[in-house]
Amino acid sequence: MAKFKVVSPFEPQGDQPQAIEKLAEGVLRGDKTQVLLGVTGSGKTEVYLNLTAKALAEGRQVLVLVPEIALTAQIVKRFPSWFKGCIAVVHSKLSASERADVFYKIRNNESQILIGVRSAVFAPFTNLGLVIIDEEHDQSYKQEERPCYHAREVALHKAEYFDIPVVLGSATPSIESYYDAMMKRFKHLRLTGRPNGQP
Repeated sequence: MAKFKVVSPFEPQGDQPQAIEKLAEGVLRGDKTQVLLGVTGSGKTEVYLNLTAKALAEGRQVLVLVPEIALTAQIVKRFPSWFKGCIAVVHSKLSASERADVFYKIRNNESQILIGVRSAVFAPFTNLGLVIIDEEHDQSYKQEERPCYHAREVALHKAEYFDIPVVLGSATPSIESYYDAMMKRFKHLRLTGRPNGQP
């Protein structure tokens, strides 16, 4: 297993401590899928970071799905600043050999966190304990070419099969996820403000 350390965790503010506590409690209760609705700038990334730290503390791996690496710079920058020596990133610009190298590290638990676009959902984790899907409403999670699949739906089925929690984050959740939350199939949490009263 690769050595890593958590570096200077950010102190949660505003609605963040409650969201982190509720999500963590939900995981312990067995609430496997939870929707985190938060306006842009409300601190969803900080919630993801804290949940990831909890999963790593239990010796588990974490999958963080993002729609496009270039469009989610906040996550790609913040995670390495928190977690040193345990992150792998997979995106569409990697060559076949580079992608194989990333998957090798995940399979052998040399990397505990994988941040990636939709294809990352097929990574061969051996000790997966948490799946985070950022901007879960984004259409880029759906692949139209064969093999056709939707990364969110694959992740949900994978999580159900392995009995692990999923956090679906978005400022504008998909109709499907929002409906499931309203019907109480998924747990539903909101970040209603921004830290430090930012506009």
